[in-house]
Amino acid sequence: MKNHILLTPGPTPVPESIRTLMAEPIIHHRTPQYQRIFESATKKLQTVFMTKQPVYTITGSGTSAMEAAIVNFHCAGDEILVVDGGKFGERFTELAHAFGLKPTVLKVTWSEAVKPADVEAALRANPNLKSVCCQLTETSTAVLHDIRALAKIVSGTHALLIVDAISGLGADRLETDAWGVDLVVSGSQKALMLPPGLAFISVSEKAKQRMASSTLPKYYLDLKLYAKGLKDWDTPWTPALTIEIGLNRVLETIEAQGMEKVFSQCEALAKFTRSELEALGLKLYSKAPSNALTAAYVPDGIDGEKLAKILRDEKGVTVAGGQGPLKGKIIRIAHMGAITRTDLEAGFAVIKKTLQEMRQTCSAC
Repeated sequence: MKNHILLTPGPTPVPESIRTLMAEPIIHHRTPQYQRIFESATKKLQTVFMTKQPVYTITGSGTSAMEAAIVNFHCAGDEILVVDGGKFGERFTELAHAFGLKPTVLKVTWSEAVKPADVEAALRANPNLKSVCCQLTETSTAVLHDIRALAKIVSGTHALLIVDAISGLGADRLETDAWGVDLVVSGSQKALMLPPGLAFISVSEKAKQRMASSTLPKYYLDLKLYAKGLKDWDTPWTPALTIEIGLNRVLETIEAQGMEKVFSQCEALAKFTRSELEALGLKLYSKAPSNALTAAYVPDGIDGEKLAKILRDEKGVTVAGGQGPLKGKIIRIAHMGAITRTDLEAGFAVIKKTLQEMRQTCSAC
């Protein structure tokens, strides 16, 4: 759609240069030509993940990497701790049930980050816990969890720390090796500025040892096969090779900028977004705000779903609405990846005008 402004936390805008590259004539994936591209992208992923450990690429959505983090490192009946502070926290619980694990759910108020002391208490209360699952950025609430503090706690136990960084990777700081995070999962359609279709998972030395003893059923997501393929810079199954080609170019751009600049840019856009929302009279939702996206309550008397629909269908600006109990109550605006301040300024001008129109309509009713 021409002149459309996409401000959702996934998919995010794909730069024109990347779209053009991915539109070039397709190549075959079982060739040295593709293997060189895959090797380059895989090595550059380590920069973004801030790890020296392998990062495996899966053709699938981010949820496929979440599932890989469950099936490759657990056995039936294993007990795990799930931090549940939103719709995506709930997903780890659903995955645990699907594969016969026993999740202990640590409920967290949706607008708040988990308290590290609560995780520490849960680990002390149940020394049999095999893993702790948490989001870096809970996309449904725009909350940033303190993964560094959680890693410090979990690293002193035999449990693994599994972090869903599907939205946060490349926007919110996550130092995988330095902090001691065991498994980090992510996806292509967020800060990595690509279409949906690729998922990623990094694996620590501690996690590799656990992987050797996992007995849960797996086939397509068997990371032992991905590890074997990686020795020859190959994948066990057909890759999403055009997206992989785009990924390599995106990662070249990120590497040239440096992660510190990427983080600072997202932080600056996050501050700008929050200030603009408040200037419009919208109250911020998250008490622990992320640099990937911001959530804000819609004004009293305004239907958030209707607002998002008008913005998308009539004004050419797409924002995300609320999920679950927040449906119709909040809007969510991303400020990561290829989203620029110019995009945000244009989007806010439209949001301001639309809110004025909706208020006038309400007043006339």
